[in-house]
Amino acid sequence: MQTDFLRSTGPDPHSVRAMAILARYPKVRELFGHNPWTAAITAGIVAFQTAAALAIGQAGWPWWAALLGAAVVGAFANHALYVAIHDATHNLVFRRRVLNRWLLVLADLPNLLPGSMGFRGYHLLHHSHRSRYDGDPDIPNEWEARLVGNRWWRKAVWLALFPVLQLTRVPRVPHVPHFDFWSFANYVSCLLYTTAILWFGGWIGLLYLFASFFFSVGLHPLGARWISEHYTLDPNQDTSSYYGVINRLALNIGYHNEHHDFPRVPWNRLPRLTEMAPEFYTQGMTCHRSWFRLMLAFIFDERYTLYARVLRPASLAHRAGETA
Repeated sequence: MQTDFLRSTGPDPHSVRAMAILARYPKVRELFGHNPWTAAITAGIVAFQTAAALAIGQAGWPWWAALLGAAVVGAFANHALYVAIHDATHNLVFRRRVLNRWLLVLADLPNLLPGSMGFRGYHLLHHSHRSRYDGDPDIPNEWEARLVGNRWWRKAVWLALFPVLQLTRVPRVPHVPHFDFWSFANYVSCLLYTTAILWFGGWIGLLYLFASFFFSVGLHPLGARWISEHYTLDPNQDTSSYYGVINRLALNIGYHNEHHDFPRVPWNRLPRLTEMAPEFYTQGMTCHRSWFRLMLAFIFDERYTLYARVLRPASLAHRAGETA
């Protein structure tokens, strides 16, 4: 079993590839920009999830039916909201930063737990300190990797508890403010929303939304997104993209190599980037076509452990704004 992370002293592949793409296809810069339609999609999904939770609660669904509805429908809705949060984090929805911040507050409501502002700070660290153990919160703790090992049931439990375990990485990385105005707005809005759902939809309505959140990032085919992005069995490839059909429901979050190469390209234009430079993405690069198949492979293939991550020393790690 692998007992250490994949250590690399090579250059950051995203910076190298982005410069090569821009040299060959300078029109890629035309893809940079904003997509305000993301806000309309976000509002629609928030309205849908709110209506679904209230309807399920008031109809008196049994708990198991609420969980089933969350796994089959709600998880995809909440996951799409996370992608909206992701794009708003990069200021790819509106030109004005303040509007992107308010969208973060709105999109987080059906998640119940106020996490969008924390996600914003830690995700930007993921970009600016990517592949650094002391700076990238997306890299698991060493004790996580040792504890989980390559036992299938431990990997399944780890994936199910993924949202909780991410919090244990906070002390290891640079500080992110948690008590500013935007964090307060995030906390208060989620508290008021959760109270309203409980009042009008009861515990079953609340269960539906809570399960939708956990399925969207945990033990579910959507949770395999976390594996597909940066867990690898190839030490020469830090990041992989997913090109399966769920991208249509997941707002193209699977185009992850493309996103790290050019973080200023909004989700709706990422497929165009791949089409413009196919030799850099779909030819000769490992990619995934099924999150469900990958989830099973991660759990049951003993070669997959939490150590399957590429680490680089600080002198070689990526720096924010380096490519775009």
